[in-house]
Amino acid sequence: MLLYIILGLLIHLVFFASIFDIYFTSPLVHGMTPQFTPLPPPAKRLVLFVADGLRADKLYELDENGNPRAPFIRNIIMHEGSWGISHTRVPTESRPGHVALIAGFYEDVSAVARGWKENPVEFDSLINETRHTWCWGSPDILAMFTKGASGNHVFAHNYDAYSEDFGAQDVTKLDTWVFDNVKEFFHAARNNQSLFSKLNEDKIVLFLHLLGIDTNGHAHRPSSREYLNNIKIVDEGVKEIVSTLKDFYGNDGKTAFIFTADHGMTDWGSHGAGHPLETCTPFVTWGAGIKYPQKVLAQKFDDTYLQEWKLENWKRQDVNQADVAPLMAALIGVPFPLNSVGTLPVDILNSTDLFKAESMFTNAVQILEQFKVKMAQKKEATLPFLFTPFNSLSDSKQINILRKARSYIKQKKYDEAVSLCKELINLALKGLSYYHTYDRFFLAFNVVLGFVGWTSYASLLIIKSHCNLTRGVSKEVKKPSHLLSCSFIAVGILLALFLLIQACPWTYYVYCLLPLPVWYAVLREFPVIQGLVTLLLTFPPSHFVGYLLLFILGVEVLVLSFFYRYMLTAGLIAFAGWPFITPLWTRAKSTSLSWIFFCLLLAVFPLMPVVGRKPNIFLVVGAGLLVLLLSLFVVTSVLKRKDSFVSEELVLHLLQMLSTVLSMCVVYGTHNSLLKKQGLPLINQVVSWIILASSFVMPLLSPLILFDRLFSILVSSMSTYLLLSTGYEALFPLVLSCLMFVWIHMEQETLPQSVVFCKQKVSSIQFTYNTDITQFRELYLDDIRRAFFLVFFLMTAFFGTGNIASINSFDLASVYCFLTVFSPYMMGALMMWKILIPFALVMCAFEAVQLTTQLSSKSLFLIVINISDIMALHFFFLIKDYGSWLDIGTSLQ
Repeated sequence: MLLYIILGLLIHLVFFASIFDIYFTSPLVHGMTPQFTPLPPPAKRLVLFVADGLRADKLYELDENGNPRAPFIRNIIMHEGSWGISHTRVPTESRPGHVALIAGFYEDVSAVARGWKENPVEFDSLINETRHTWCWGSPDILAMFTKGASGNHVFAHNYDAYSEDFGAQDVTKLDTWVFDNVKEFFHAARNNQSLFSKLNEDKIVLFLHLLGIDTNGHAHRPSSREYLNNIKIVDEGVKEIVSTLKDFYGNDGKTAFIFTADHGMTDWGSHGAGHPLETCTPFVTWGAGIKYPQKVLAQKFDDTYLQEWKLENWKRQDVNQADVAPLMAALIGVPFPLNSVGTLPVDILNSTDLFKAESMFTNAVQILEQFKVKMAQKKEATLPFLFTPFNSLSDSKQINILRKARSYIKQKKYDEAVSLCKELINLALKGLSYYHTYDRFFLAFNVVLGFVGWTSYASLLIIKSHCNLTRGVSKEVKKPSHLLSCSFIAVGILLALFLLIQACPWTYYVYCLLPLPVWYAVLREFPVIQGLVTLLLTFPPSHFVGYLLLFILGVEVLVLSFFYRYMLTAGLIAFAGWPFITPLWTRAKSTSLSWIFFCLLLAVFPLMPVVGRKPNIFLVVGAGLLVLLLSLFVVTSVLKRKDSFVSEELVLHLLQMLSTVLSMCVVYGTHNSLLKKQGLPLINQVVSWIILASSFVMPLLSPLILFDRLFSILVSSMSTYLLLSTGYEALFPLVLSCLMFVWIHMEQETLPQSVVFCKQKVSSIQFTYNTDITQFRELYLDDIRRAFFLVFFLMTAFFGTGNIASINSFDLASVYCFLTVFSPYMMGALMMWKILIPFALVMCAFEAVQLTTQLSSKSLFLIVINISDIMALHFFFLIKDYGSWLDIGTSLQ
């Protein structure tokens, strides 16, 4: 049996790991030749302002008095430069946004997941191609481009990470720090000959990362006075920096400026998904090489922004976020970033048509180089007769398009050349995607084959060991045919040789060879398969089809609940009707009424919004009062008992009640302190961490009686959950636990005396109950229903108040009782524990169900695994390697 468990764990680990190997491998390639425009650039230097978390509408719109919120930027739009919207891609997070802006490609999930502060994959960026780059801003962002940069030409100036405090009195200091340091830097450069000389060279970049707006948005929401005032401060700071540079360089007209953002932000202060408020960021550029404003009579866009912003007469030129990197490279004459997939927005350039055409040609060749390397890599690793090239961009077509484009440039047909280069870029990008996913079907087929084999084997194992379905089948298990073993060995050798010839990675061997022992184990159980088929043939067809449809419907409801939370509501309403179709309604009416009430009450939570809600501390405090009320009821019952453990148990209950009271006080006090911009009080922080630590210890001190232990786990968990709550979700674990308590009673009532030899009262069962295998009964169809209930309740625990697939579904304010200084890993861990608390409550309740109904935990585990595996196969074919964290995360569940 141990061998089977190890095999099952191995299969699941391989299945999960294969998702990242098949869908989330890095698309980057290396070995390309740098490409740059062979003409003098219009600018010697470029200044990049990135206002982290700045929404386009908040920058461009007029304030309530009809005045520009950012008067300097507004003046640029109307008199000096070009403007538009930079359309970001999801996930709208800081790291992917900055990589797109500066490196020109959209970072894949595999890279984002492997590191935040350093580069998990090697990639080229604009900063790497410059002669000198100076950066100011957040250490989290600057480290991405300074660590691993070739040479010693990148100089970073960042503030301390502890300055990124969401509870600070004034987070605009994150931006004023940058502006003040840049001004001091240029003032000092006048007295430093070496630095002065470097600053007067060409091909230099000044990168200013401004984090204050994002921090204020998370802490106070984008519609807050703090967020809007921060925009005014940034606008004034940009004005001062531009003035400083003009003064330093004598207004030589060789400086280009770009002002943009990495991502936007929702009205509720989060980002990561694909809402227009998150994907629409400002893009304003002016200075050397940039067109002056163009007045127009009418413009056609799919939105109404122009009218809302009163900018309908100034030409709007939208760009994709990755297009900014080639634009910056062309402006200062450095090679385009090697991994860039952006298309140069030539209409923004104020240069000769020849320069535009040559720059576009360089852009096309640079992307085509990536296509060629990718194709060569795949061709080298594939047998010639199996290789299928990307026919839309054959070698001859590449040569013809390049030749034609070069001919157009020589003939001064610049518009035709630009158009042809854009066509080549589109084809090359499609080809890159084609070769990146070249092996996806082959790998997915082998993984699915192995996983289906395991699911089949687990089902046969249940039938063989724990059911009576093989009663009429001979118990003599024949030794497996020698031919069968030899056949599988021969297939394995052939597969290994096939992979060896193609020099495939070692993971390919795992995916291709693992199905063989799994299916060998399945075929060894042929007598069980034969007995199962014989039994199914004796079933009335209508009964068989009915059970099958019911099972399929149940699984589909579980799958749909990942995408549509209201399916959980529908399922809970259906569960509420369960007593009416069983003898439970007549046998245990009061318990049934409790079941119906709590099912319907819990069904409300999935209908509540997961995001966009405002903090409601009174609901959190109300949840704490309900916990205290329940605790008082339990304490009263303890006092009525007369045994030797009363004093110890009473002390424990009082300590847990004190912990709940402290949680309520900390939540209320922290909320008020942050509203007054006084930060997180140290005493509140210390108490929060103590409560969190004690919540793991206190349940272990409670009596082993089933309900006493479960209630202790609930109260300890609720103390922590209250600290992590900001609104109605604080009530969720309480309602869920009440339903779990009722479920334990309901499940025992479903078992007749003839099934359970010694039916005990729930109040007398202990968690140390003797689990002798002889006391366990065989499985029945009703146990499949119990396993389904477990999976459904686990789904409800995960998705009841939010979507665990996306951090965007949770408010950072949830962790403010523990810390307010930005720490992605610590904040993520606390949020994950908040998610796991309801999950743990369900699992504890199910352990109680297993004890009260004398179920075989091994058999039940296999049933749950089978249901989960069938769901996993659904999601394997629904996986997305693009989109927001929510889209990607949901497909990974």
